[in-house]
Amino acid sequence: MPSLGAHVDSADPLAEAAARGADIVQFFLADPQDWKAPKPRADAEAIRDSAVEVVIHSPYVMNVATKNNRIRIPSRKLIHQHATAAATVGAIGLVVHGGHVNLKDDPTEGIENWRKLFVRAADEGGFGVPILIENTAGGDNAMARHLDRLAALWDAIGEFEPGFCLDTCHAFAAGIDLTDVVERVMAITGRIDLVHANNSRDEFGSGRDRHANLEAGEIDPALIAEVVRAAGAPAVCETPGGAAEHTADLELLRKYVP
Repeated sequence: MPSLGAHVDSADPLAEAAARGADIVQFFLADPQDWKAPKPRADAEAIRDSAVEVVIHSPYVMNVATKNNRIRIPSRKLIHQHATAAATVGAIGLVVHGGHVNLKDDPTEGIENWRKLFVRAADEGGFGVPILIENTAGGDNAMARHLDRLAALWDAIGEFEPGFCLDTCHAFAAGIDLTDVVERVMAITGRIDLVHANNSRDEFGSGRDRHANLEAGEIDPALIAEVVRAAGAPAVCETPGGAAEHTADLELLRKYVP
């Protein structure tokens, strides 16, 4: 069985893991709506040495793909800062949303901006942890919403061996059939490093990114569990509520995932 866990508050992630019986936890290292660099953690060594796996989610404000220099350049800097900090807690990776360009922009420019990020990082010795690019729910000019655009992105950056994070809510909202999504993504990326096991409050193809607990949304919970099983990767629930709700979600996954 893959490691199963949840997105938790960053104040004491090990205690949060214990409260949920989680094998893995995801958390932010700084305010997800801010551009501030992460601060050193006093508990970094304890987290790194624990049996609990850790994955870090980057701030939502970042957009590597955009043509807007005032966003793209700080985004590049912030990725390096968060990746460096993620390494101090022994994270298996840094989750980064695929980003987007404006409707009037050429999507290939967004793809090229992603490539520039990896080229420059390679010249500087890498990031320190794997960058896990996450599929997104909406946006016509998103880099990782539709599989054809994801394929174009991987054609540009695949040589740098980025990781991939598959979000079930995002895929469902983007209009991607979950029954074979793992097979189709693997054909493009060659890997799935993490699953965000989330249900959706909205209907298939809605383009809305609104997560629900596994038994409270529009997706059959057994199908979400099958995505986790087929991916064979650690899974994190980014679902509403606290320890009780997350524990219920994890118990459901353990019921279905052999």
